[in-house]
Order: sequence, then C-alpha cells, then structure tokens
Amino acid sequence: LVNQLPEANLILLRHLFGVLHHIEQNSGVNQMNAFNLALCIAPNMLWLPSPTGPEEESRSTKKVALLVQFLIENSGEIFGADIASLF
Repeated sequence: LVNQLPEANLILLRHLFGVLHHIEQNSGVNQMNAFNLALCIAPNMLWLPSPTGPEEESRSTKKVALLVQFLIENSGEIFGADIASLF
C-alpha cells in the first residue's frame, strides 16, 4: 500500500517515520518507545470523517495507535533501510 501513495505523501511519511524511528531508538534515555510514540501521535494522524461518540473515537484511536506503532517498529522494512540517513 505504501508504494501506491503519491510520491509527495511517501516522502512525507518516510521523513515522519524516520524521525519517530530515531526517537524510538533512543527510548532507553527518553522513555519514548514505539508504543508511547504511537499513543502521542496517533490522534493527529487519522480520525473518523464524521463526529461519533466517545466510545467509537476511543476504539478508532486505539486502532490507529496500533498501526502507527507497527509502522515505527518496522519502518526500515516499510520505508527502506536508509530511513535513518534521511537526517
């Protein structure tokens, strides 16, 4: 799916997850592992198109957080092994 994105979107995602991966690599110092990063950033990445109740929003946020965590943990395989060299 990532390879089907427009080039501008792919570049943005590579850089975003490059930064998140870099932060996660220093989790021993900063306490920001992939799970914690995902909880912080997920609500800002994807959201439901129409207003829903708090329960549905909570379920949706958890799903997005799991996706973001997966993308952080597997960023090298998903976005290329050179992701660390982006910055």
